[in-house]
Amino acid sequence: MAYFDAASAAPLHPVARQALQASLDEGWADPARLYREGRRARLLLDAAREAAAEAVGCRPDELVFTSSGTRAVHSGIEGALAGRRRVGRHLIVSAVEHSSVLHSAEVHEAAGGTVTYVPVGRTGAVSPSGYAEALRPDTALACLQSANHEVGTEQPVAAVAETCRTAGVPLLVDAAQSLGWGRVEGDWSLLTASAHKWGGPSGVGLLVVRKGARFAPQGPLDERESGRAAGFENIPAVVAAAASLRAVRAQAAGEAARLRELTDRIRARVPVLVPDVEVVGDPAGRLPGIVTFSCLYVDGESLLHELDRAGFSVSSGSSCTSSTLTPSHVLKAMGVLSEGNVRVSLPTGTPPEEVDRFLSVLPAAVSAVREKLGAPTAPRTASAPSGSLVLDALGKLCPIPVIELAGVIGDVPVGGTVRVLADDEAARLDIPAWCAMRGQEFVGEEPADRGSVYVVRRVS
Repeated sequence: MAYFDAASAAPLHPVARQALQASLDEGWADPARLYREGRRARLLLDAAREAAAEAVGCRPDELVFTSSGTRAVHSGIEGALAGRRRVGRHLIVSAVEHSSVLHSAEVHEAAGGTVTYVPVGRTGAVSPSGYAEALRPDTALACLQSANHEVGTEQPVAAVAETCRTAGVPLLVDAAQSLGWGRVEGDWSLLTASAHKWGGPSGVGLLVVRKGARFAPQGPLDERESGRAAGFENIPAVVAAAASLRAVRAQAAGEAARLRELTDRIRARVPVLVPDVEVVGDPAGRLPGIVTFSCLYVDGESLLHELDRAGFSVSSGSSCTSSTLTPSHVLKAMGVLSEGNVRVSLPTGTPPEEVDRFLSVLPAAVSAVREKLGAPTAPRTASAPSGSLVLDALGKLCPIPVIELAGVIGDVPVGGTVRVLADDEAARLDIPAWCAMRGQEFVGEEPADRGSVYVVRRVS
């Protein structure tokens, strides 16, 4: 079985396993105690903090360990907003942030604060000018991920940090996806990360608050971790997290070049091997191990099952699963095709042969799903003289409305229109994307009593 979902959780690094096992015998005691066992545990905790701080590029007393990356994000945002409550209650985030950031923004908004969501382009990157335009006199905090978790696009953190610093606004950077590859450049104020993203154990997060940043921890205060992370430290896991971060950094340059070559191979070959595919994300400014593409006429969940049966573990941001009726917020913000979405994220050490095997089985997997869904295999010629046709796709989830649109577009003459009535949120993305990929014209969206009407004009 080839595991290609490292962006969700990387396999436990051998160094992390060794450090975890060794520290289970040495780091079990309370590091706040003065007796021998406590001092030994404190030495392990301090050494881990110093190693993690060196990797981040901060002072050890600026870094605390939390129970997860999500907890680090929530604590960081809450504390930074509270520390600057006298300035105002305006928060800035990008439209493609991790759900942990967006959930914090929702809570802040529900409590009476205001939030500005900075849009992204089709590659998934924000513009520094977007943050500059969003800044207000009452802005308390801005947040920006260092790289996107779904499509791998890197963000202009240094430029955004400079813009925020000039305005006197702290920037919190979610570095979960990128910290294993290198430091986050720029004059940021707060940073969060999660150990299981770089091969450390789950249940360990990092929260960095640089000196000078106003910060007021929320909730009951605790004497541990500078009052910023309550609870007894999981010292064996912390030691393993710091050791694995140092280990992956030592091989990051060479492994990045190797994985980038493999993902470049996937980016280049998938559109050749599989028709009607859109490869998304920035082709150059991206993390080395992530490549994402979307397939027309494909149910993402079914495709993932086909690939799983073929021996590949991949993930999807597609809306077409049994657990959600809305498209990925990242793909939606980018305005790209969401149906049949596949994210391949290669862990360190992935052999080239596994990538070649993936490329060999992908075409058959996509074809099998398309065949089950009744996807069109060839365009039809107009069978009726009418210049307009109405397609009722209410109650149907994508990609079914798109498949049915492809099946009837040939029933109208060139210049004629098909009006698709659909209530699946994904249709708002996928019908325009289908038009762009198939050379048809998307006229626009019109309101309807239920759902929306998507008007498509046949061009060819």
